Amino acid sequence: MKDYFGYEGKVCVVTGAASGMGRAAAEMLVDLGAEVYALDWAETDIPGIKTFISTDLSQKASIDAAFEKIPQVVDRFFGCAGVSGQKHDYTTTVSINFISNKYITEEYLLERMPDLGAIAYITSAGGLRWERPDNMEGYLPVAIAEGWQGCLDAIEASGCKEQEGRFGYALSKRALNYYVAYILSQFAQKKVRVNAILPGATQSGLTADFAINTGGVENLIKYTGFAQRLAESREMAEPLVYLNSDMASYISGVLLDIDFGMNIRMVAGLSPDMYGRRS
Repeated sequence: MKDYFGYEGKVCVVTGAASGMGRAAAEMLVDLGAEVYALDWAETDIPGIKTFISTDLSQKASIDAAFEKIPQVVDRFFGCAGVSGQKHDYTTTVSINFISNKYITEEYLLERMPDLGAIAYITSAGGLRWERPDNMEGYLPVAIAEGWQGCLDAIEASGCKEQEGRFGYALSKRALNYYVAYILSQFAQKKVRVNAILPGATQSGLTADFAINTGGVENLIKYTGFAQRLAESREMAEPLVYLNSDMASYISGVLLDIDFGMNIRMVAGLSPDMYGRRS
């Protein structure tokens, strides 16, 4: 059978590979013949991966140490790591969810990724309306800051540093959505594709945290479109793996809503948004 997905022998780096969507993606990549480098704070025991590298994605030095153990050529990158902000402070939440992806992309992938490579991030339905000017005003200084320290300085200057971590969640996801558009031009000569998925409510290690924000798991069902059930992690990993595959060779700059119709209904004014408003 032809290798339509094109992962055989490809070096794939997956952050957040210990659980949830990241783990499901890593397992699929192993099955598709990829050499998987799994990065996570928690131990990752996926059979068949090339190696697990313990990495604290909130710390630049830990990321640098991890990439010393990764081949000079990275064919595909999967930015899956993320936290809800319930158990982390504001700066740590933004660092894991956004700054680590930006830093890895600019510090390592711009140089190491070959022609026709591909990058896919996991953002969130919580990052919707990223294009609204009032939302952009909040995240843009961090999104376009130079280097790791520049991003931290932007957080400091924003005055948001003392807010609860959960407030950094939406900002980090909106910033990452914007970043997909922002970074495309820098990869243009290599024809490296950059995309992201925006998961709706999904059963994962963060489900309990998000249930706290919404007042219970039963309320998360409101954000599942017509599915009326939480998605499984694999149902997010599968389109993510597709976007980074040869099957999606002309798809770039896409923010893929995976929410069983929730967002398009809100955009059309046919359903209330997350704040009870209609467009």
